[in-house]
Amino acid sequence: MRKLILAIGGSLVIAAPVATADVVGVGANVSYWDSDLSGKAGKNNRVVDVENDLDLESDTNANLNAYLEHPVPLLPNVRLNYTRIEQSGRGELSTEFDVLPNGAEVDSDLDLSQFDVTLYYEVLDNWANLDLGVTARNLDGELIVREQATTARVSKTEVDGVIPMGYLAARFDLPFTGVSVGGEANLISFDGDSVYDYNAYGQYELSLLQLRAGYRQISIDYEDSDDRLDIELGGPFVSAGLTF
Repeated sequence: MRKLILAIGGSLVIAAPVATADVVGVGANVSYWDSDLSGKAGKNNRVVDVENDLDLESDTNANLNAYLEHPVPLLPNVRLNYTRIEQSGRGELSTEFDVLPNGAEVDSDLDLSQFDVTLYYEVLDNWANLDLGVTARNLDGELIVREQATTARVSKTEVDGVIPMGYLAARFDLPFTGVSVGGEANLISFDGDSVYDYNAYGQYELSLLQLRAGYRQISIDYEDSDDRLDIELGGPFVSAGLTF
């Protein structure tokens, strides 16, 4: 992880002198993400399949995003992002999991939230746009699995940590149309853990209104003590926002 942080920091030092911004820019958007879930959860060296055993399905996937850009030299721009994922399901275990026996019928709830603070520079700012930066992500996840036959048997898997990540965003504008295509990515991999979060989108701007539609994928392989989440979420999203 130290090597990755040093590499990202070095990239930002190189990017800062060539960063460009002419005016102050402020924007915010809200999006709905229709994601499918797959992967596994681990507790005390026992593993359960979150899709096939727990049959988790999306309840709510909300995302809020806001940013501030400015023309002050060497001072990075700021982006805030919050993602909340709630999934629930009823299933039957095909193996023992924590205190729950093989074959148990269970109710499950997954609650996963991510809050990002990103510092970045605009390396390019014309019809081709390129941002480079670093993100501090507060990852907070909880999976609760309850046996339907009794309320006494409950398993709780938790992950909680602040994760440093590299940030990259690129966008290409079709001049005089308001139409553009782009993508964003946050990523890190260290000590057997990894988190990847990327999206690709098409965008249309009309005056202050910004509309997007695209695809987002999150991959989390993260271990916290005896608890582990190794999951992927992916699917289409739509968003609406305002830019000033």
